Amino acid sequence: MAFHQDYLGVEQPAIGQLIRELRQTLKLTQEKFAAQLGVSFPTINRWENGRSTPSPLALKQIEILLNQLSESPNVTLREHSQAIEGKYLPSRKLKA
Repeated sequence: MAFHQDYLGVEQPAIGQLIRELRQTLKLTQEKFAAQLGVSFPTINRWENGRSTPSPLALKQIEILLNQLSESPNVTLREHSQAIEGKYLPSRKLKA
């Protein structure tokens, strides 16, 4: 089993879909989302298209970002993050 499956409980290609939905929730381009995570645009593109998986550090950053959104004062962001968690992480609530 791959690290990301143990860490977030999300299987490939679902991890790519989770990343895409998170990025779209934030209304960021792949380039801007990459800059926020400290990776390159091609890296985000490969993750979203299932050609590679995020590193453990990147997964931790994604987890933190989801947690921040779930506590956002912005109702729309909070609802979207909860929907993403419910869709891809139904068996557990993420903790930072």
